[in-house]
Amino acid sequence: MSRVCENCGKHTITGNKVSHAKNRTRRTWKPNLVSVKADVNGTTKKRTICTRCLKTESKPKKA
Repeated sequence: MSRVCENCGKHTITGNKVSHAKNRTRRTWKPNLVSVKADVNGTTKKRTICTRCLKTESKPKKA
C-alpha cells in the first residue's frame, strides 16, 4: 500500500529532526491514512484516505 491519500493526494514528506544541540538527522512524516469502503461509480470499493478527508466527508458517499 502506498502512503498516499486517494482523495486529496497527501503523501509522505521528509525533513530534518533537530536536537537541542542542533544535530540534524533525516526523518519522515507520514499521513494518517485509513481504509474505508466508498461507492465509486455504482460499485463499492475500498479506498485509502486521510483522516482529514474522512472528517470533512469530502469522499464519495456509500449509497
